[in-house]
Amino acid sequence: MGLELTSIAFQEGEFIPREYTGEGQNGSPPLKWSNPPSGTKSLALVCEDPDAPKGTFTHWVVFNLPAESRELDAGVPQEPTLANGTIQGMNGMGQVGYAGPAPPPGKEHHYAFKLYALDTSLDLHPGASARELRAILPGHVLAESQLIGIYGR
Repeated sequence: MGLELTSIAFQEGEFIPREYTGEGQNGSPPLKWSNPPSGTKSLALVCEDPDAPKGTFTHWVVFNLPAESRELDAGVPQEPTLANGTIQGMNGMGQVGYAGPAPPPGKEHHYAFKLYALDTSLDLHPGASARELRAILPGHVLAESQLIGIYGR
């Protein structure tokens, strides 16, 4: 069985609870994952909205999660570097950390949480963008998983 990303807050293809959105408490949802493959040195996570009016919008960039970690608790602090060495990048609002869904009224948007098991720790600075992260992923991804949540107003 491959790497699997889940949340106790919502299931694949279901609505993200309001508390984890820009209309609620704007804290990150709790996420869990299965054991990554052998050789994993770190994990990275990106959350993006491909349905945003001006193109894909980045809601969260997290990298250098320790290989032994199996979850991110709800409400991860919006700090560049966490106590366990995990580093957070820049979201589309120009802030470090998680920015919850807050789409314009109308059509529901999809929020893709993508988890990567990597064979290395990434040499990126706190506040790095999703684009910077993706630029150095090729050749380092051992496994990946995705969890999609929906939100609309």
